[in-house]
Amino acid sequence: MAVARGDEPADLVLSGGHVLSVFTKEWLDVDVAVQHGHVVGLGKYDGRQTLDVAGAYLVPGFVDAHMHIESSKLMVDEFARAVLAHGTTAVVADPHEIANVLGTDGIHWLLDCCEDIPLDVFVMASSCVPASHFESPRRPFTTGDIESLLRRSRTIGIAEMMNFPGVIAGDAAELAKLTTGLTNHVDGHAPGVRGPALNAYIAAGIGSDHEAITFEEALEKRRLGMWVLLREASIARNLRDLLPLVKQHGTDRCAFCTDDREPDFIVEQGHINQMVRVAVEEGISPEDALVMATINPATYHRLWQLGAIAPGYQADILVLDDLKSFHPRQVLKRGAPPRHVKVDVPEWVRQTVSLAPLDATSFRIPAGPKKIRVMRVIPAQLLTGVEVVEPRVKEGCVVADPARDLVKIAVVERHHASGRVGLGFATNVGLKRGAFASTVAHDAHNIVILGVDDRDMAACAMRLAEIGGGIVVAEGGRAVEELPLPIAGLMSDRPLTEVHERLRSMERRLNAMGVTMASPFMTLSFLALSVIPELKITDRGLVDVSRFELVPLGIE
Repeated sequence: MAVARGDEPADLVLSGGHVLSVFTKEWLDVDVAVQHGHVVGLGKYDGRQTLDVAGAYLVPGFVDAHMHIESSKLMVDEFARAVLAHGTTAVVADPHEIANVLGTDGIHWLLDCCEDIPLDVFVMASSCVPASHFESPRRPFTTGDIESLLRRSRTIGIAEMMNFPGVIAGDAAELAKLTTGLTNHVDGHAPGVRGPALNAYIAAGIGSDHEAITFEEALEKRRLGMWVLLREASIARNLRDLLPLVKQHGTDRCAFCTDDREPDFIVEQGHINQMVRVAVEEGISPEDALVMATINPATYHRLWQLGAIAPGYQADILVLDDLKSFHPRQVLKRGAPPRHVKVDVPEWVRQTVSLAPLDATSFRIPAGPKKIRVMRVIPAQLLTGVEVVEPRVKEGCVVADPARDLVKIAVVERHHASGRVGLGFATNVGLKRGAFASTVAHDAHNIVILGVDDRDMAACAMRLAEIGGGIVVAEGGRAVEELPLPIAGLMSDRPLTEVHERLRSMERRLNAMGVTMASPFMTLSFLALSVIPELKITDRGLVDVSRFELVPLGIE
């Protein structure tokens, strides 16, 4: 209090900058006084240390309103190093990726890892493990599991409720997850849900959605009181399409999130600062864009000490040279440069791939049906379409047909060595030869494979078992390039630059093999997610998400 009154010098004073008030969207030419890691005053102050930021813009650290750390393919310490450089000082994460592989033990371990890193990581308790009953995780979560997570100090609510059909239908088991009595803060996941179904979903107590892909859908959800989390992920790049919502109706109940962002996106374009930059390029005022990156996500998530430069708020401060690039000259975390640490990874987190014996015959599909369902990959979206085509038959089997851009897709169960393999076909992939596969396969994270040759598909799966998970490209019956992801089969133990360079090299190889889709590995990983329309695949078979049921490959 004495420092705030000006009676004693502050630990640190930032002087000469233009300070954003996120409450009035004004720029204030005042000093910022910091004491014990918090802002204690704006005005004229003396300090034991003074940082001259003459002419710079001071804004709060960015807050990511919804994301999955595991999608970065980086361990949490390396992820923190990557995003803090771009000005993200806090994230709200749903750890349901590691939850599907390692259960609650995995989430508790991840939370423990976050205690010493300079990035503030808050967690929403994963609500849908598995995402639906069509998927096969290590083990399903119970309401008791969710309650155990909610008792952790950095767990602030219930994560995205992906089983929207169950909630809308009033399924008692799903509603029980939302009514534990430990929190009333619940994130949503409602792709394409409109009208009475949306009313029912919101009435269950769900407060946000990050799946809107059109202005009309986002507007309907906001009109009904939902927070709209504008998403810019590696695949689902919805920001530009949703910015008219802000232009016409302001920033209320709007916040930025990255959801699933790969290393190449972070290295080459940034993190939340990239979304601020794009918004300004599209005609949103810098002040409005910054509000959606700071105070709005903090307010929605009830993080009352984050998101502003004002007395009582944590001193997470970015020093910007301009309001165009939004690349920080300096990042202060609790009033000081971030201090990075290395996190140790125990061996039990690395042993997660368990396969039944398999070979090329495991991927054979007997001939029979005259027509087959084919999954159509949609560029830059998590959604897929469905086509009905005549299959190519060779030696009594339905096979890939690269000339028509028909490739085989498989999901191999990898948690319990059950031997289950779901088989189907996809198009709009472009693959002409070989196969590629990943243990990053939302949300149960079994092995997902795209290929035109059964031997190569088998080679991918076997190599993934040998390296403890990751991404593999195979050709000529053997693995030719790989990125090991030994931590739960989801994350690397290597530095960001190394992971980025390896992924780029593998993408170049896939391009040479004919692959045309952008972000091929992230795209591959979402083809097994059974809660995003229209046609998906799991180890149990093809899923018609609109009807929420398994469907056969063949159509008579």
